[in-house]
Amino acid sequence: MACEGAPEVRIGRKPIQSYVLAILMNLVDQNAKRVVVKARGRNINKAVDAVEIVRNRFAKGSNIKVESCEIGSHEIEVTDPNSGQTRTRRVSSIEICISKE
Repeated sequence: MACEGAPEVRIGRKPIQSYVLAILMNLVDQNAKRVVVKARGRNINKAVDAVEIVRNRFAKGSNIKVESCEIGSHEIEVTDPNSGQTRTRRVSSIEICISKE
């Protein structure tokens, strides 16, 4: 991957603006050349929205671009609380690498 070693922003339950701020802080305040935005499952759309907000609203004049976007899936073990059985579920994931020039 082209963004190996770059700071990561993992998308979760918080509002989108929290992640937009985290991405901008890594790119501007900490002088990182690249940032990786990672999400799984239902949070994939929130990751895409956060990257698009950074690109189109906050960094319109600067040279921030999407360097790479990798999609995939992971298998995780889930235990049913009622029966106690474990089963394997497949969860989609995305990694978006953005960089500034």
